[in-house]
Amino acid sequence: MSAHENRSRRPQRIRGGFRDAARSSAYSASGLSEAVRRLEAQLGVRLLNRTTRSVVPTEAGRGLLERLGPALSEVEAALDVVNGYRDTPAGVLRINVPVSATRLVLPSIVPGFLAAYPDITLEIVSDDSFVDIIAAGCDAGIRYDERLEQDMIAVPIGPRVQRFVAAASPAYLDHHGRPQHPRDLLDHACMRGRFASGAMMGPWEFEQGEEIVRVDPTGPLIVQPGAAIELAIEAAIAGSGIIYIFDGWLKPHLDSGALEEVLEPWSQRFPGPFLYYSGRRLVPAPLRAFIDFVKAQAVRPAP
Repeated sequence: MSAHENRSRRPQRIRGGFRDAARSSAYSASGLSEAVRRLEAQLGVRLLNRTTRSVVPTEAGRGLLERLGPALSEVEAALDVVNGYRDTPAGVLRINVPVSATRLVLPSIVPGFLAAYPDITLEIVSDDSFVDIIAAGCDAGIRYDERLEQDMIAVPIGPRVQRFVAAASPAYLDHHGRPQHPRDLLDHACMRGRFASGAMMGPWEFEQGEEIVRVDPTGPLIVQPGAAIELAIEAAIAGSGIIYIFDGWLKPHLDSGALEEVLEPWSQRFPGPFLYYSGRRLVPAPLRAFIDFVKAQAVRPAP
C-alpha cells in the first residue's frame, strides 16, 4: 500500500465544503455529499446546512462531530501504529505554530526533516491565536510554556533562550533622543500590535535586576501579529518609531546597522518555545519521527 493510499483510507474531516474534503481524500465531492445525505436519512436529522458557497454543520451536526471527533482521532492514531512497521514512516503531519516560529524556529529544522523522511508530508498551520490542536485537526503545536495545557507533553524546540528587543533607526534616535529608561518610551513613537480579536497586545515589559517595568506606549502604526510584523520592521528602519519584538526578527537589521537597539540593559530574556502534543493519544508515526528529529538536533554539537 502506498503512502497516499494509506492516508486516503483514514477518516477525513470536512473542511469548508465537499470540494475541500475531496481534495484531501480518495473520494469525489459528489460521493461525499451523497454519503452525508444517506447518513442524514438514516438518522432522521439534518447534519449540514448547504449553500452553493459553503457547508456549515447544524447544531445536531456540531454535537455529533464533538462526540465522534475524539473517537475518530483515536482510530486514526491506532491505524497509524502500522506505520511503525515500515522502513520509513509515511503520512501527513499537521503542526499549528505561531508566525514567529515559522520565521525563527522551523527554517533550521524543516529542510533536514523533509530530506530524512521523504514519505511524510508536513503541513504547517500558522496561527497566532491559542487553539485546541486536537479540535483543529493538528497533531502537534508550538507554543511557549505559559500557554501550554497541563495534559500536554512538551519537547524543547528551537533556541532555548530568547529576548525581547526595543530598536529604532539611528536617524530616528539622533532626532528624538535615545531612551535611558523604559518610561522614556512614553515620549516616543512606538509600533504597537493588535490581536485578530481586536484586543491590543499587552504592555511592553522590561527587567533589570529585581525591577520590572511595564509601559503602554503609543505610536503612529498598529499591526496585527504575523505577516504584518515585516511592515512594522520596515517602518522602524525608515525612521517611523521604535519597535519591540523578538531579537531573532531584528538580528539582520541590527547587524547591518539599519536598526539600533535601545534599553539593552533592560532587555527581558525568557525560555524558548516547545513542541507540544496530547499525552492522551497514541503518537502517530510521522509525529514520533519529528519528535525524534528535533531531540537529535538539540543534542547535535553546533558547527
